Amino acid sequence: MAGPAFRAAAVRVRVPATSANLGPGYDAFGLSLGLYDDVVVRVADSGLHIDIAGEGSETLPRDEDHLLVRAMRTAFDLLGGQPRGLEIVCANRIPHGRGLGSSSAAICAGIVAARAVTIGAEAKLDDAALLELATEIEGHPDNVAACLLGGFTLAWTESGAARAIRMEPGSSVVPVVFVPGKPVLTETARGLLPRTVPHVDAAANAGRAALLVEALTRRPELLLAATEDRLHQEYRAPAMPDSTALVERLRADGVPAVISGAGPTVLAFATDGAAEKVARLAGDGWAANRLALDLSGAGVLPLAP
Repeated sequence: MAGPAFRAAAVRVRVPATSANLGPGYDAFGLSLGLYDDVVVRVADSGLHIDIAGEGSETLPRDEDHLLVRAMRTAFDLLGGQPRGLEIVCANRIPHGRGLGSSSAAICAGIVAARAVTIGAEAKLDDAALLELATEIEGHPDNVAACLLGGFTLAWTESGAARAIRMEPGSSVVPVVFVPGKPVLTETARGLLPRTVPHVDAAANAGRAALLVEALTRRPELLLAATEDRLHQEYRAPAMPDSTALVERLRADGVPAVISGAGPTVLAFATDGAAEKVARLAGDGWAANRLALDLSGAGVLPLAP
């Protein structure tokens, strides 16, 4: 059988940063943030050429070991075959190793780009299949769901398949991220979690996670209570003491704050009028950024002129 046909023109894919967990929603909740990586991909006659600018430009591999390339190769296999060559240009803005979904962004960019350059690919790799493939590569669906769908997402697995629903976050909610200078490996953070937790803590988190859906979509005044966590943040504190201290300090001041994903970035929720004040609360050693909520998720955009 003949392999797939590829587009001659380059495609541009944009993928957002994401924050997972959001306090009590461990491995389930995700939020799409207005900070983006852009990738331009063109099918070439031969070889693999990768240019990287921005985050990771000095450390990321420029060969088949690049996570984006590995994701693309996996998607191409599902679509029927590999192109002869690839030219890839990455403009990275999402910090690496900080709990803002940089690996999920790379995975989603790779599979969306592979689908975009393959003619007729949507029939073989629809949006539900994209989520399943991204989850298979990443290992869990929370970040990739938010990256693909945008907005506020709840992800789970059912009979071994990844599922997700998208909700509309309240327009008055303004995310503020506090990014420290040093990363923490996700594997390190996950390794600190206990195998079991007290039943009372699990019950508390279930209630807070349910409350967070209401708080983040309709009643932001409930966000301080709704973002309380007992399942993972205190266990991970030894790997990120400064982040834990900042969360505690913000919450003591009435600011809903959590560890973003596996950390060490801290995510706070503010209102439009208070976001700049909240951004100044961290002090030295943190890059504080007020971000928009991303409502679109990963997408193919026109090439810049």
